[in-house]
Amino acid sequence: MTIDAKGAAELYVYGYPLVYNTDEIVKLSEGGSGAFLDVPATGFNAFNKARSLLGPDAKFVSPNNDTLYNGAALDLSGGPLLLHTPDTADRYYVLQFIDAWTNNFAYTGRRATGTAAADTLLVPTGYTGDGMEGVATIEVPSALAVVLGRIQVDGEADLPEVHALQDQFTLTPTSGTTAGRGAAAYDTTVADDLVFWERFRVYLQAFPPPEADREFVALAAEAGLTGDTSLANADPSLAKTLVEGAAQGKAKVESLAAGHGGEPGTWTSAVHLFDYNLDRLGPGTIDSPEWKIADRKGAYLTRAVSARLGLWGNHGYEASYALIHQDSGGDALNGAHSYEVTFNPAPPVDAFWSLTMYDTPDYYLVANPIDRYSIGDRTPGLAYGDDGSVTIYLQTEAPAGDKQANWLPAPAGDFRPILRMYQAGPSVLDGTYPLPPIRRTD
Repeated sequence: MTIDAKGAAELYVYGYPLVYNTDEIVKLSEGGSGAFLDVPATGFNAFNKARSLLGPDAKFVSPNNDTLYNGAALDLSGGPLLLHTPDTADRYYVLQFIDAWTNNFAYTGRRATGTAAADTLLVPTGYTGDGMEGVATIEVPSALAVVLGRIQVDGEADLPEVHALQDQFTLTPTSGTTAGRGAAAYDTTVADDLVFWERFRVYLQAFPPPEADREFVALAAEAGLTGDTSLANADPSLAKTLVEGAAQGKAKVESLAAGHGGEPGTWTSAVHLFDYNLDRLGPGTIDSPEWKIADRKGAYLTRAVSARLGLWGNHGYEASYALIHQDSGGDALNGAHSYEVTFNPAPPVDAFWSLTMYDTPDYYLVANPIDRYSIGDRTPGLAYGDDGSVTIYLQTEAPAGDKQANWLPAPAGDFRPILRMYQAGPSVLDGTYPLPPIRRTD
């Protein structure tokens, strides 16, 4: 049986997060990930420490401007690693563990484990060696993975203290741990329009999916993508089908990523955007039906859209996101106009909240004359109403008078803000917190 273009499109959606994410893991090890500007290459199993809050030079999808990133590309093929986390004295931080398929499979940090100093043993799947007495263990499902840390920063003056904390996050090989295999190599002589499929073929074998994905693996077998033969000399008919399928699959992902969801002018809540992990839920995750997308095909379509919109995003119970593209009239948000949005009450959180500006279609931070890329409860001088509400002004030019304290600069063209709520309150998680429309004011 040979795959058709429809099947190839479905397979593209399935494999897109694996390919994109694995490439980003390798970039992180080489110091080239867009979330870690000006960070020297550390290789695998060492933390890359972003020392500056991110700005418009960060060519990475929807980065935050609230925290400093601590990230490490993990290679567990050589054996376990000992992770040390310092006491952050109740300062918010999270270490998010992400496998090659973009599954968030474990968390440590303020919500999950508290902020006291701790050691954690990271072990590869199937590890049969000894543990460490009194040390918690996290099993890493794929040989390559990511641990992505975010540490709360309260403005530029707070950076030295956060830098000192960053330096205390460490990864150490245990006795008997050897150098890992590193990234799986693919055939670079493959034609450009088949490179995605060649990488997928190699990564699929290097990072086996769960047994429950056998339907997708069978589809990959129909496309000749489960063997050791590269696509350098692929049958022309198969190559044509794969190229067509990739185009259809990409178009579907882009269409859904650009979609607005719900009624025109409403926010798209991403509380459940990262619920596609169905099989690999470890410490710090919530393994219950309300945090899983029951339909596996639907889950993996969501996974592809999540990778496109916000690679390495957290589960909603760790950090909740809401996105919006349109004003209250259903028109695209655009810097040619002026807008305001009033949160009443201000977003309910146990940690902190922010509203961050992004351009479209790249979803990068936006350059502006006051170097303000996000605004939130830690913004100096943020003004609140007597009723506890807060109004944010979104426009390219500074608003008049005291409104400037609540100004979030916008680009000249279309834009898309994201509301982030760290350790969001129950009303956010159950959908009863009202997300207000953005009103055009000019």
